[in-house]
Amino acid sequence: MPGIDYYELLGVSRGASASEIKSAYRSLAKVMHPDAGGTSGGFRMLQEAYETLKDPVRRADYDRPAVVVPPVVRPQARPRPRRTGRTGKLRDFGDDPNYTPPRPRVDLGVMDWWNRIDLGARVRYVPAAGLGHAPAAAAIGGWFVLLIPLALPLSPLLLAVWLPLVAGAGYAAFRLVRRYIVTSRAERAFAGEYDGNTIFGRTGENRRERLTAGLLTEYLTQLPGVRIFHGLAWPGSVFTDVDHALLCGRRLVLIESKSWLPGHYYCDEDGELWRNGHPFRGGGSQLLEGVERFAEVLPWLEIRGALIIYPSRTGEVTCDDDLDFEVPPMTPEQFVREIGDWLADDPATVDREALRVLVRQVVSEVRVAGA
Repeated sequence: MPGIDYYELLGVSRGASASEIKSAYRSLAKVMHPDAGGTSGGFRMLQEAYETLKDPVRRADYDRPAVVVPPVVRPQARPRPRRTGRTGKLRDFGDDPNYTPPRPRVDLGVMDWWNRIDLGARVRYVPAAGLGHAPAAAAIGGWFVLLIPLALPLSPLLLAVWLPLVAGAGYAAFRLVRRYIVTSRAERAFAGEYDGNTIFGRTGENRRERLTAGLLTEYLTQLPGVRIFHGLAWPGSVFTDVDHALLCGRRLVLIESKSWLPGHYYCDEDGELWRNGHPFRGGGSQLLEGVERFAEVLPWLEIRGALIIYPSRTGEVTCDDDLDFEVPPMTPEQFVREIGDWLADDPATVDREALRVLVRQVVSEVRVAGA
């Protein structure tokens, strides 16, 4: 029986012989039998001890050290959502791989910039590539004016002065017209390559990048001069380092799309990201470095970043309205309101050199014609 030492019960040593065990049993049986005043339970234990130790096989098994069986370690089960409150609703923890964030809908009634855009404004590429029509026309007109004296009688002295003047003016007009033709051809070539395109590159495959791509196309193309880029590499890189970018006038916005837990996101005074009153450790961003990289090659542009956050499970994402940071977190509606208003200061202008640089940084060469 477990917990009872049979040798101690019989009062013999572990090396006792069979006869010693038998003798000890008989002596104890006389006093432990129920008829002699003992208990039935005590007598049964005495019998069990004797039956075990008198049999060599059972005694060998009894004397064998007990084998300690280690406890079975079961893999830790994934924590289940907890039920809280009287309603018994499940609390959510972590991302939900089956959750799909809805398509952002923006209330245009709060977009001050939306209605002040002239959709018919002609897009201007700056700086201008040539002198325009007026200087060439003026040069040709001035040269013809100098030819008028041919119809008048001139003295040899006046003729000697006038002919070199006409020749010099003609040469200058010729060079000006030639320069105008060259720049006009370059302008047409540039327009043929870029002017028909509003979107450059191909968006990523994940849901959040497709949502942002739709957001840019649906709302930011309200600005005639806006140019959209998907999948940009940093200068000197061959990888996709920036999800999206917007160029309008001499302003550039670099954009990252994030799928994070619902909650309230904001930046502290040092620009560090917080969520629900705690420093955010749920993901990182390369936007700040991206802003610095592009500022090195496009120093004449104003450049800022925008972090668009979508919920990774059922719930709401909110962000502070204080967006005076280089890379502030934004909801899709805040992004359209803030960035649209920032770019609307010069809505119909495109910086041609910045456009060239950014097109070269598009990792995917697929271009989509603007609608």
